[in-house]
Amino acid sequence: MMRRCGLYSDRLTFLVAVDRHFLRSFCSHIVHNNSLNHSKILYCCGYLSKSWLLLKALSIAPKRQTSSISLTQRLFCSTQSTGENSMKMEAIDRNELEVACEELSNMKRTMKAKVPKGARDFLPEQMAIREKAFRIVTKVFDRHGAVAIDTPVFELKETLTGKYGEDSKLIYDLADQGGELLSLRYDLTVPLARFLATHKINNLKRYHISRVYRRDNPAIQRGRFREFYQCDFDIAGTFARMVPDAEVIKVLCEVLDELAVVSSFHAKVLSSYKIKVNHRGILDSIFELCGVPKEKMRAISSAVDKLDKESWSSVRSEIVERKGLDPFIADKIGSYVLRRDNPQRMLSSLYEDSQLSSMARSSLEDMELLFKYLGDLGVGDCLIFDLSLARGLDYYTGLIFEAVLTTDSNTSLGSIGAGGRYDNLVDMFSSRSVPCVGCSLGIERILTIFEAAEKEWATSLGRKIKANKTQVLVASIGEQMIGERMKLANELWKGNIAAEFSYAEKPKLNKQLQHALEEEIPLLVIIGEDELKKGMVNLKILATNEQREVNRTDIVSAIKQALNLIQVAADS
Repeated sequence: MMRRCGLYSDRLTFLVAVDRHFLRSFCSHIVHNNSLNHSKILYCCGYLSKSWLLLKALSIAPKRQTSSISLTQRLFCSTQSTGENSMKMEAIDRNELEVACEELSNMKRTMKAKVPKGARDFLPEQMAIREKAFRIVTKVFDRHGAVAIDTPVFELKETLTGKYGEDSKLIYDLADQGGELLSLRYDLTVPLARFLATHKINNLKRYHISRVYRRDNPAIQRGRFREFYQCDFDIAGTFARMVPDAEVIKVLCEVLDELAVVSSFHAKVLSSYKIKVNHRGILDSIFELCGVPKEKMRAISSAVDKLDKESWSSVRSEIVERKGLDPFIADKIGSYVLRRDNPQRMLSSLYEDSQLSSMARSSLEDMELLFKYLGDLGVGDCLIFDLSLARGLDYYTGLIFEAVLTTDSNTSLGSIGAGGRYDNLVDMFSSRSVPCVGCSLGIERILTIFEAAEKEWATSLGRKIKANKTQVLVASIGEQMIGERMKLANELWKGNIAAEFSYAEKPKLNKQLQHALEEEIPLLVIIGEDELKKGMVNLKILATNEQREVNRTDIVSAIKQALNLIQVAADS
């Protein structure tokens, strides 16, 4: 019998199965032979809720499972003959026990169906909204001549290590069977740098929409997850100074504008935004001027970057108490990083600071050029020069920026996109230098807002979110018409028309019509025996209840014409 142990995941599971079956077989045998304290066995079998002995023996927790041997000794304690005991033990059917073991091994284990913490499922209606938003975003990227790429969801651990500053602790580490150390990608920027180095690419304008992973403390209500989408646009290569930087910011603005113009409901929440800009060179010069040791600059930068969420007193405490900086130096830093203003006024102010302007001359000239080019591209009113913007990631080398949604009173509602220049990242994987600049949309936060706007818009129109893309439902009247429905649906598919039909053998027309109305399928094509004989079909427009007969050979063109009329009516 032990040869069947292989059916079980471990020896303990096998022994538990044997114990349980032994108990049932034994009790059945004893009762059948009317011996061994018949009343005790009947009580155990008939009143399980009161029988601690049997309940313990049949417990689902293997480690607490009472051995059948121990149970047998207790049940046999009132018998008079050990010989009788042996006979009863041998009478248990071994073959039956083996069959029962196989049955137990195939029993389905029930488990709670739930999504891992920090991850989500998306229902069809949610996916329809997300896909719509992605199409809008992709259209902007395509318009600027970008191409799509993809990279593995995991990289070598050494590829990601040391690129994210304090956030490196949020990287998911893996180990494969060969002992190779891997990590799930934290963002789409470092994989791009590795991609450029791997394929020896010097110039590329690309976009990438895919999932990234953070070993974060997820806060679902605040839109933070462990698995989420990022949406990146980057320009790699050596070009005229600050020209690609200006286009990247322009792309970010266009994406937000395109998402906002879908409806008045979308505009209400997405049209009011600001782009905060700064330069890593200016920030480093400020720290140097204030007396921050070089080895502490990144740590201080990460602390300053929290000013959009925390007060200066809180950030100052961190700089002094946790980072070990002199209070005088902290106050001097505060006199700079608390400043934000219109780009031109801020530039003038920084140029007037003789010490800073001499140290950060090149960076200030970068920003001056950037604002000129952004003006040429029609971007201006949304810009804020914010010296507290630091971006905690280690790889930024020049321009840094962040898009935030604002209220009418210019109060920030949170970041919805960010980026900057990272000229040295590719150097870490290659001897070649490939300067890069790019942005990453906070697409999950945008999608949450976009979804709410879509639902509000649909409700105002008395509609629901349409998940399917079906344009025509092929319906029938009469019996044995499933083949005809299939043939007609096949004709429509060949004509590039999205169609479906009922899988029921004899569907009622009312039910087919009800399905089309519930799913907001605009057209119904009805075929019956009379129509078959005449070579005709009935085409029904559900929005107007208009119905007409169409020649079967003309059905594809008739449907396309009807769909065009419906689209024109919807656009107007």
